[in-house]
Order: sequence, then C-alpha cells, then structure tokens
Amino acid sequence: MRDAFSSYHPVVNFSYFALVLSFSMILMHPVCLGISIMFACAYSIQLNGKRAMKFNLFYMLPMLVVTALINPAFNHEGVTILLYLHSGNPLTLESITYGIAAATMFIAVICWFSCYNAVMTSDKFIYLFGRVIPALSLVLSMVLRFVPKFKAQFTVVSEAQRCIGRDVRNGSVLARIRHGIRILSIMTTWMLENSIETAASMRSRGYGLKGRTAFSLYQFDRRDRAALLVISIIGSYILVGMYAKAMYYRYFPSMRGVELSVFSVSVFAAFAAFCAIPLVINVREDLRWKHSQSSI
Repeated sequence: MRDAFSSYHPVVNFSYFALVLSFSMILMHPVCLGISIMFACAYSIQLNGKRAMKFNLFYMLPMLVVTALINPAFNHEGVTILLYLHSGNPLTLESITYGIAAATMFIAVICWFSCYNAVMTSDKFIYLFGRVIPALSLVLSMVLRFVPKFKAQFTVVSEAQRCIGRDVRNGSVLARIRHGIRILSIMTTWMLENSIETAASMRSRGYGLKGRTAFSLYQFDRRDRAALLVISIIGSYILVGMYAKAMYYRYFPSMRGVELSVFSVSVFAAFAAFCAIPLVINVREDLRWKHSQSSI
C-alpha cells in the first residue's frame, strides 16, 4: 500500500510527529502506552513491511523484556512487596509495573521515530527550517542522510574486498585485522572525498548567498488544511485532557489513576484517533483508489 500520509505537506507531517512523539513520551497511563505502541508498530510495519516486523519481533520485543526486568533490580520503591531478593532489597509490584511501562514507552517512541524517518525526508526538513535555522537544518539533514549512505557504501566496499579475498572473514586473525583496517581506511578516504565534493557542489550552487531562493514542489492545499485542522482539534482536546488530569496515573508509592468517566474515556478515544490518523488516511486513500479502478 502506498503511504498517502507522506504525500501531505511537510507542515502536516512534522506537526503530527511532533505531537505524537510528545504525547508518547509524556503520557504514562497504561491505556495510553498500549494505544501508542499498538499504532506505532502498525504504522511502522505499513511503511517498512517485513523488515519492520522482523525488527519489532527480534529487537524491540527482547528490548522490552530486558528493560522491564532491569528496573526492578535497581528500583525498590513501592508498597506492594512480592518477595525479598538475596541482597535483602524488596521486589515490589510497582517497580515491575513501572519497568514494563517505561519499556513500552521507550519502544513506542523508537517505532514513532522510525516512522518519522520514513516520512520526513531531508528535503522536507530543509524546506521547513532552511530559512529559520539554515546551518542547523543542513547539518541535521546531512547527518540523517549520512548513516544509510555510509552503510550502503560500506556494503559495496566489503563486497569488493571479499571478491579479491581481502574481507574480514578471510585468512588468519592477523590477516582479518589487516583487512578490517584496510576497509576502514577506504571508508575514511571516501568520507573525506565526499565531504569535499559536497562542499564544492554547494559553493558552486551559491548556497548561503544573500537572496538565494530554493525550489520546492510543496503546496499547502485544501487537503492539507483539513488534515492540519483535524490534528489541531484532536491535539488540543488531548492537551485539555492532560491539563484536567483525565489521563493521570502514578506508579509510586502505590499504583493509582483517575476514575473512569465519560470525559476520561473520550480523551482516551481522542488519543487513539490521533495515533490512528496516518493509518486512517492510508486506508481511506486505498479504498478510494480501488473504487476508482473498479469504476473504469
């Protein structure tokens, strides 16, 4: 399925991810954590397919378990004591629950960031912040772009060295070390040459000159206004709910949250709807596309 949310204006994309990441890091209610990680994993799988599914199963899930187990080993707060460890420190239900909650929040934020990297490309970021913070936006864009580019070039160099028997998997231990140093030297040379070529290319194109304009294909149309309005309304309602403590939950010294009411349930529903916005847009566009094909 084509990601229709990526085709929206960069202001819409950035506003959504700024809010959903902030909400995911601040809201520690178990219901909010469950909603956030569920929709974050679903959207990351929709964007990256099987690769995201494998990453979530083989990396995120073990990290969730390990992080949840580490917290009770060092945090012994809480009034519900389950047992005493060999060190004499208590193992409390609150510390275990908080460890699971913190791990869930951490995994959800990572998944949302993976979605952000797939949707907010470097040209979108420079389009938004190129005039406000030109130097910083350029540096951040180049750094984010450098990691996948370095990985791809490293694969090319490693494969080329393996074809001539000089890979890190060939020869004795000393020979493998020499091969690894050679590959590292090649990559260092490539990085220096690439930086010089990038600087020369930017200078020849007049980057940084006064009055220089930038070309972009982004236009803020009626569809973007409607999406930004929906994001603003739902996000504002969630902020009102946060201010009214409708999603308040504490873990220490005892676990306690606000009693469920019509207002709190509506805020939870609004948060679920907010997290589902990209998925809803994609499903809606996919249905419209299938309808248009069937009508031909």
